[in-house]
Amino acid sequence: MRYMFLIYGEEPSTDAPPNPEDFQGVMDAYNNFTKEVADAGVLLAGDALNGIATATTVQVRDGKTLTTDGPFAETKETLGGFYMIECKDLDDAIAWAAKLPGSWHGKVEIRPVMEFD
Repeated sequence: MRYMFLIYGEEPSTDAPPNPEDFQGVMDAYNNFTKEVADAGVLLAGDALNGIATATTVQVRDGKTLTTDGPFAETKETLGGFYMIECKDLDDAIAWAAKLPGSWHGKVEIRPVMEFD
């Protein structure tokens, strides 16, 4: 049985950038966890997402694709799955999301994967 660990926390403040030493400690902890699950042979996929300001939500109603900037969050709906696909740009991603059955009765949030140097 596969499980997706969706990591929720406070959106980092742009007013006060993180202390580099604290940030490095957190990154080291994530890297250690990643190595542990990889060494155990249980890691399927994992990545950091760009912030919520980069999200786009897609829904299809009456055959019409509707998009909203930002994430979708309501207590009556919960995250039920995850797909990662290669897209040339956001418009391409929106077109694919409109084909996803989840957009027909719920909503699909699109987030670019954060690239680390």
